[in-house]
Amino acid sequence: MAKKIGFDPQKYIEEQSKYILERVNNYDKLYLEFGGKLIGDMHAKRVLPGFDEDAKIKLLHKLKDKTEIIICVYAGDIERNKIRGDYGITYDMDILRLIDELSDYELAVNSVVITRYNGQPSTKIFMNKLRQRGMKVYTHREIEGYPVNVDQIVSDEGFGQNEYIPTTKPIVVVTGPGAGSGKLATCLNQLYHESRYGHTGGYSKFETFPVWNIPLKHPVNIAYEAATVDLKDVNMIDSFHYDYYGKVAINYNRDIETFPIIKRTIERITGREAEFHSPTDMGVNRIGFGIIDDEIVQEAARQEIIRRYFETESNYKKGLTDIDALNRMQIIMEELDLKPEDRNCVAPARQYSERLKSLPEWDQEFTPPVMALELTDGTIITGRGSELMDASASALLNAIKTLANISDEILLLSPNILEPIQKLKTKELDGRVTSLNISEILIALSISAVTNPTAQLAYGKLSELKDGQAHSTVILNKDDEQVLRSLGISSTCDPNFPSKNLYYI
Repeated sequence: MAKKIGFDPQKYIEEQSKYILERVNNYDKLYLEFGGKLIGDMHAKRVLPGFDEDAKIKLLHKLKDKTEIIICVYAGDIERNKIRGDYGITYDMDILRLIDELSDYELAVNSVVITRYNGQPSTKIFMNKLRQRGMKVYTHREIEGYPVNVDQIVSDEGFGQNEYIPTTKPIVVVTGPGAGSGKLATCLNQLYHESRYGHTGGYSKFETFPVWNIPLKHPVNIAYEAATVDLKDVNMIDSFHYDYYGKVAINYNRDIETFPIIKRTIERITGREAEFHSPTDMGVNRIGFGIIDDEIVQEAARQEIIRRYFETESNYKKGLTDIDALNRMQIIMEELDLKPEDRNCVAPARQYSERLKSLPEWDQEFTPPVMALELTDGTIITGRGSELMDASASALLNAIKTLANISDEILLLSPNILEPIQKLKTKELDGRVTSLNISEILIALSISAVTNPTAQLAYGKLSELKDGQAHSTVILNKDDEQVLRSLGISSTCDPNFPSKNLYYI
């Protein structure tokens, strides 16, 4: 069954690139603060069916002759090994990944800027690593009184103490691995130095969400609040925009709160009145113009909110977020009258798990691990955990057997292949978890596919799992989460620990 499309990615790229070029014509150089993900924006893909998760990087590729990139990272995030939840890697590793991917798109990475740097040891090692690979690295100190003390900021003791980053192209994209990376401060720092050199520099912001030209309570905008409950972002009507133009535009609290300061800082730097009159004016985002079926988009956004609800529940259970974030998610769910069971794969997983729990041999202290996987045609496939493999691996194998029309009685994987892998894992490698995970099962399947035509047929169906939806009755381990993500399957889980193990989950 064809996936329902609510968004036109080509229309978006054309509209967006045209608007950026119009904006850059006003300046010698435009510093474009890029929020969100440059590559692999899965949130946008989920709430806007049809959106290309790499649309933004493809947009920049289209403008590559006019564009270079500065990557910012806060030294404190490197020092405490902050992890990106979507990739499961630390921020320093994410920067290396991003540099490689930008190079693949023929985009020039000018440099990496370490913001709020104060000689942190781990950050020094990271800087040396970058320099050894030929990457330019700059450091910016923390400015006392930033961002409110404009007199201090726009002075020799403020931006004047930080290095100027020489650039050669008219569009300079300033990006980073997450919120608080120092993107805005870096843009303003550059404007300060450009002004001292007699250049006309400009600043704009590229944030995908919230979408300024759809209603405040549109599910897509509420899904943005759900995605940022840990940051406590709240969507608001842009009062500055309404006061000046008499038109409603949507922005969020942090941008609206800091707008007067940013405007005043830029005016002090440039010595002229700012061209923009609202936070919305500062932005160049045209994503709302790509929506072609609002009903499809609204439903997709509701499903994303439910997914975020499960994610917040699990993060709270694991101690990764606070009770305020969980309470806020519950309010969002109630606001849209959503229930966890509105995600189709949730009830089948829970029902199967309850049946298993009624068996006399089951340890009542723990929830039986079950995964339900919804294929793109709506078919629900389930799998249970066992001593041989975990529930995720079981559900995946059952799903590709269904797609290949292979009878449930036929074994895809010979015990002669699985048993040595399990023995290696538990005895030779001293593994405490005996069941095989998805990654291990897929390796076994790929080996079997060489000599077993049935396994080869099933292996060929893996690509058809893309855009599937999965739900687990227990918290997924990181390996399974990553493999499911790589296969294009969006997963959720109930906040139940699968065992007593504190590390091996």
